[in-house]
Amino acid sequence: MEKLKVQFYQPAAEFGPLPFWFWNDALDEAEISRQIRDFHTKGVSGWVLHPRIGIPKDIPYLSDRFMGLVKHAVLEASSYGMKVVLYDEGMYPSGSAHGMVVAGNPEFAARGLRVREYPCPGRLAFSPELDAGETVVAVLAVVKSAAQAIEPARTRKLAFEEDRVCFERPTEENWSVLVFSETFTRGTIRGIHFGEDDGEPEAPPAADLLNPAAVRKFIRLTHDRYYDALREYFGSTVMAMFTDEPDVLGRCAAPDVKPWTGGFLERFRQCGNDELDLAALWFEAGPDTGLKRKNYRRAVNQRLESAYYRQLSQWCAGHRIALTGHPHESDDIGLLHYFHIPGQDIVWRWVAPEEGRGLEGRHSTVGKCSADAARHRGRRRNANECFGCCGPQGIPWALTMDDMKWYLDWLFVRGVNLIYPHAFYYSLNGAKRRGERPPDVGPHNIWWPYYRTLANYIKRLSWLMTDSVNVTPVAVLCEADRLPWAVVKPLYQNQLEFNYLEDRLLSSAACRIADGAIFIARQQYRVLVIDDAALVTEKLRARLRRFMAGGGTVMLYQPAPDATLPEGAVVIATGAELVAALEKRVVRDLLLQPADPNLRVSHVVKENQHFYLLVNEGETPIQGELRLRTDRLVERWDAWEGEISQPELIQRDRQYLGFPLTLQRRESAIIRVDPSRKPERFHCGATEPSIRAAVALQHDWKIETPDGKIRAGRELDSWTRWPGRADFSGTVVYETVFEMAATPRFSKVELDLGRVGEIAHVDINGTSAGFKLWSPYSLDITKLVKAGANSLRVEVTNSLANRFSGARRDSGLMGPVRIRLIGETVPIRR
Repeated sequence: MEKLKVQFYQPAAEFGPLPFWFWNDALDEAEISRQIRDFHTKGVSGWVLHPRIGIPKDIPYLSDRFMGLVKHAVLEASSYGMKVVLYDEGMYPSGSAHGMVVAGNPEFAARGLRVREYPCPGRLAFSPELDAGETVVAVLAVVKSAAQAIEPARTRKLAFEEDRVCFERPTEENWSVLVFSETFTRGTIRGIHFGEDDGEPEAPPAADLLNPAAVRKFIRLTHDRYYDALREYFGSTVMAMFTDEPDVLGRCAAPDVKPWTGGFLERFRQCGNDELDLAALWFEAGPDTGLKRKNYRRAVNQRLESAYYRQLSQWCAGHRIALTGHPHESDDIGLLHYFHIPGQDIVWRWVAPEEGRGLEGRHSTVGKCSADAARHRGRRRNANECFGCCGPQGIPWALTMDDMKWYLDWLFVRGVNLIYPHAFYYSLNGAKRRGERPPDVGPHNIWWPYYRTLANYIKRLSWLMTDSVNVTPVAVLCEADRLPWAVVKPLYQNQLEFNYLEDRLLSSAACRIADGAIFIARQQYRVLVIDDAALVTEKLRARLRRFMAGGGTVMLYQPAPDATLPEGAVVIATGAELVAALEKRVVRDLLLQPADPNLRVSHVVKENQHFYLLVNEGETPIQGELRLRTDRLVERWDAWEGEISQPELIQRDRQYLGFPLTLQRRESAIIRVDPSRKPERFHCGATEPSIRAAVALQHDWKIETPDGKIRAGRELDSWTRWPGRADFSGTVVYETVFEMAATPRFSKVELDLGRVGEIAHVDINGTSAGFKLWSPYSLDITKLVKAGANSLRVEVTNSLANRFSGARRDSGLMGPVRIRLIGETVPIRR
């Protein structure tokens, strides 16, 4: 056990953050070395080396000069024991090699399927319009029932001979001829030089990622180039290659073109469709329209898996590194199959603390997507590229450490254990660089002086969620490209943990069913929740019969009235019914009284020790009694402070121990249960110390601004209301004095700063009391105060959004500032 505690106190570098490092300016070896040294001093474990827009054209992508700079950076990383993840594109999405895949092989440009409609008033005989390089895939005659609807049973396949189509409508109805052609999408990627962005004339062309030959060229150009330059570091300093949201069509593709490639019609057929179903990709075609489109998406993803991801995965494995990164969509769990480090990303504040976006919508599944893909495929790590453009109200530079802490806890409690912060900028030189997918969440931001504390927090929770086994008997069935969110929302809110299990894995040899349980990798489940009965194929139905015959439970959530249900399944109508049904079948290890829907829980076992990660995802404190189903020793581990304490335990009954729990806003806690030891003492009952006195310190402040101006006697308010300070970003110092009586009797003295915008560093009597990066801005100053006069100094640094975005966010020390005496009463004077 002491070994685990040492690992917690001093977590290994492998668990630290690996930020995207935007190389976005004229690069210089000395500056590269300086920044790496700075990263290392702040506890950063390495980086994702990301070529980004802003690199001058005299450093071409993958050129000798570019690779020399890369090698210099890798050499520096090696000297500090840091890790490097290479990025496989210049800039994104991946697969183009900055347009070089298409250069010399124009046939390798991204391809798609287009439809042209020719209304048929009577008889048609024509040669279809075709662009250069475009080929006809199929020609159909359809009856239109509406502008965007057809009658599928009457669709006819037409011949295309000698580049002509001939058709005479058989009835007086509204017939049209549809010509489907394979064409170039004209999609692009974002390049690394100015003039190469979306819609700009030099934007590099996207490649055909469904074409195995095009992908092989991409690997030759990119992966082999990196290996030739850095082979001695592969498998040591160079740990992985990052592939980033490959887009089959490319960005800015021609409108209304759908993914396609040469020879794809056969894959389309293998997934349950035929040529007559092509019309359903554009038009409503009866009740099977959804199924036909789903089959098409499955065909595209299968081809992308085999042509793209599998080739990259095999290359990485053969060169002693991992394939990492993430697919294009938030719930593409199936496309993570070939990743050695499955990943996803949080961008554009699609997930957020407000408006229910932590639990609602397809993006709310992104954390579990990578974590459960890793769990069920036996992968040790899974990752998230987080914080990109996540500022509130569409102001990216307004992203706060408050938000970042929420995102980190949101990810960790869902099982993510590798963090790729987006991003550290090499340079903020010029508005274009500052405005390119901000903010910088590292060295150019206001929290950089305190980053080591954040890095240690990331290390401790990444360590906890690595080499541990998640404990839950509940699986929720999902598809390769759809993770249901509505059915799991009540599970989160009632601390009922679950994992997403893909239907194709459940139907495969990867899953073993025995004794009423589903076994896969190191997980086992006794309850399977299904939100769509259509997922239950005949093959899966047989497996579920065996599962239920052994005592397992299948729950169908809100099945369609005409759905064919597995015999013996429990039908659930509401979230409350689902929770109640699970309560009858799942023995709870943990219970909070009174309940709080903002508490999230993850139970893992690491080296035979049970750990419960608790996270407050809400905006108010969580308070109650936490009851654990154990009679063993319980400890509370604080990953932010790096401290371990024993709570005051209450013996509730023969099965449960209880103790008072308070989780402040943005707070997490780890509860450890040691199965080998019993607690030595119990507490007779829960008590909370009360506040006996509180005094506000709202006036008589001396306020010093960076230009040396002193504002004495000011009442606390936002400095954006001061003349000339509306757009100011920087640090202001606040000072005052308070007195305490000569014979104080109290258990705790607490300083509460009230509202702060945004970071506060506090000194009491010339000694640091610590810093606060988010609300509540409260600090324990018990050991620093003295009888008589006490000096209070608060340095406040505000958001860069005021300087870079003109956001005019409230800034400074706004209070009310209070000193609270907890315990026995003691006089305090101003």
